Amino acid sequence: MTAEKVQASDWNGRNGDQWVAHQASLDQMLAPFGAAAIAVAAPQPGDHILDIGCGAGDSSLHIAGLVGQAGTVMGLDISAALIERAGERARSAGSSALFQLADAGRAPLPVATYDCLFSRFGVMFFDDPVAAFGHMRSALKPDGRLVFVCWRTAAENDWVSLPMGAIKGIVPLAAPSPPETPGPFSFGNVDRVHHILSTAGFGNIMITPFDHAIPFAPDVAGAVRRACDVGPLERALLGQPETVRAQAMQAVGDAFVGRMTAEGVVINGAAWIVTAAAA
Repeated sequence: MTAEKVQASDWNGRNGDQWVAHQASLDQMLAPFGAAAIAVAAPQPGDHILDIGCGAGDSSLHIAGLVGQAGTVMGLDISAALIERAGERARSAGSSALFQLADAGRAPLPVATYDCLFSRFGVMFFDDPVAAFGHMRSALKPDGRLVFVCWRTAAENDWVSLPMGAIKGIVPLAAPSPPETPGPFSFGNVDRVHHILSTAGFGNIMITPFDHAIPFAPDVAGAVRRACDVGPLERALLGQPETVRAQAMQAVGDAFVGRMTAEGVVINGAAWIVTAAAA
């Protein structure tokens, strides 16, 4: 099974279900990153926007309000559960945003139609990112732009580095995947991102670091639960004896104690905001 098929299976299984179950709090966690990318994209009234890997539609709904009735927003995602939730939210809000279950890197796209290709953490999962970005580029108008936000490395992001560092030595960990393996951190290397986009035909590429605190949970116990819901911790603990699980969870809790503030557990998030032109 290809990495891309594994991602599709995950997002139409537990990953998708978990995101739907925790959609409101997860979108709140990611809101500063999405807002920063949207500010850079600067959607204008009448613009036509494609939201790649739109998830439950948070960014799509925001952008739809900016482009107005004269514009359009189409959100694509490979998770049926998340697309269903996005549609529900759009109908509830009376939004004009539209959603479709599709892989943006392969699905038929209208040629030279969109003013902007946008994504909030949705572009790091393609098996062949050069081909995927080349395909999506064909949907841009000649003067169109690409704007997305993606994670930097796992080591720079506490939502992975804290819990996984805490269980090191307690739980046998699988060898890390090659850094280019499709997944949340596959765009961590700035040179790789630049190479992918330039090879796919984009120009005027700019890659800017964006760091922001993430309100992870109201307390340490909640942070431990959240770490199990989002990220690789649960998979690492799968099948472990109860005594090992208990020791690991205690270590994870201890790691989050150091991030407890008056506002709850606050962790560090590190991303790139990437822009390019359809040159």
